[in-house]
Amino acid sequence: MNDPQALQLLAQMVPAGARVLDLGCGDGTVLHHLVHTRGCSGYGIELADDNVLACARRGVNVIQLNLDEGLALFDDSSFDVVLQLDTLQHLHNTELMLRETARVGRLGIVSFPNFAHWPNRLSVLRGRMPVTKTLPYQWYDTPNIRVGTHADFEVLARKNGLRILDSFGLHDGRVVRRWPNLRASTAVFMLDRA
Repeated sequence: MNDPQALQLLAQMVPAGARVLDLGCGDGTVLHHLVHTRGCSGYGIELADDNVLACARRGVNVIQLNLDEGLALFDDSSFDVVLQLDTLQHLHNTELMLRETARVGRLGIVSFPNFAHWPNRLSVLRGRMPVTKTLPYQWYDTPNIRVGTHADFEVLARKNGLRILDSFGLHDGRVVRRWPNLRASTAVFMLDRA
């Protein structure tokens, strides 16, 4: 999460004092922010060695784990909030991780680049894969395994027995509630078990 405005907005979605699990926590920026501004506690899950080291240097509790293997080391409802911010598009087992998010957390917050954002659609109409702030890679060197849309995630969540408590888009740090599938570069969902 590189956008400070988006970080502030997403942090406000996490209840003060919550026990948080941050899946794909990167360098620990989000969890560090939550600990110091919202009084939260918890763990980050990260695979990349350099990010695990960055978390440790930042004072963030981190576990090195491949998310595609699931979260078997955590009991049901171990956390108040499970974050999956810009992680879903990197996973092979997307549905498993969504179900695991709802299993180990009472509340899940998921965000990912919205491929249906109008500039992306325009790029595809021109015959090119989009390169944007939220999708900054060329098609041949992207770490993303898949792309998704705001509208597609609604279907996926319901298919996996998850209830969407809130959904909106983000673009340039602003909330987009009207036509987020078209107007937002990032999709955001708050969910729990149905």
